[in-house]
Amino acid sequence: MSNILIIKHGSLGDLIQANGAIKDIKEYYKNRKVFLLTSAAYSIFMSECPYLDGVIIDKRLPRWNLFFLHNLKKLLDKYDFSKVFDLQNSRRTKFYKKFILNKAEWSSSMSTLEEGQSKKDFDDFPVLDRMELQLKKSSIPTKYIKNIDLSWANEDLSVLTKQYTNRDYILVFPFCSKKHLNKKWPFFKELISRIRREYKNAYSILIAPGPDEMEQANELNAKVVLDNGVSINIKQLISLINDAKFIIANDTGPAHIASHLKKNGLVLFGSHTTAKKVSIENFNFKALSVKDLSDLSVDTVMSAVKTNLN
Repeated sequence: MSNILIIKHGSLGDLIQANGAIKDIKEYYKNRKVFLLTSAAYSIFMSECPYLDGVIIDKRLPRWNLFFLHNLKKLLDKYDFSKVFDLQNSRRTKFYKKFILNKAEWSSSMSTLEEGQSKKDFDDFPVLDRMELQLKKSSIPTKYIKNIDLSWANEDLSVLTKQYTNRDYILVFPFCSKKHLNKKWPFFKELISRIRREYKNAYSILIAPGPDEMEQANELNAKVVLDNGVSINIKQLISLINDAKFIIANDTGPAHIASHLKKNGLVLFGSHTTAKKVSIENFNFKALSVKDLSDLSVDTVMSAVKTNLN
């Protein structure tokens, strides 16, 4: 029997958001094997996802690298994929459709467009709405797209967190990708000081930096959470977020995790996109949006913290 392929290369937040769609696809194809093509950085994490039968790593080398393309096609041909769900919808995956997986039926943004609708119009929809429309176009019931279940990735982190605090904690994510520095609010250090003055010893303040964020994290007046001296993994990160009292983050992967865990918290947006478009805001997890993050004052953020921290 032929297999099903889902393509989602990243980023972390995008893969978290795709979990509901992945579960819906697997529910529909219960008697077929469903595989994910993704980046190496997320392969170990997603290999534990119970809605997948396997993960295939895409090295995403330049498309002029014919040796890479030949090997990728040779690898994917072994799986006999009859249907591809392109949840990445990028120029790379469009290329794969034409040259690598050209024998399979494809579900993509292009195959979802209504008559007279442009891809630009479609891309303006909230990301979860786009995925929902894409799956419905393939007659797949969408029970989980907007009801993402990350319980499979949650683990008992009490032994680790007790090394840093025995109180409720506020978890901050003051960093962002070097490629998207316009997502970074510059006043987290001042905010942390304000929170400490306001709440005294009621809460610990924790930071969970990535490998490239250690130096910056040590400059902030917060406890840096590590596991044996190295950054925690994605499952540990999800558990740390799930156990937090409150989250404050830039628009990054951890913010999307917090949103789908229905955690109380704030996410800070500049003009790079909107909270609605990335489907991140809900009853518990609120967005503060401004044109320029440098214009978002500590007073404004602190006021929102006091309003929403309960």
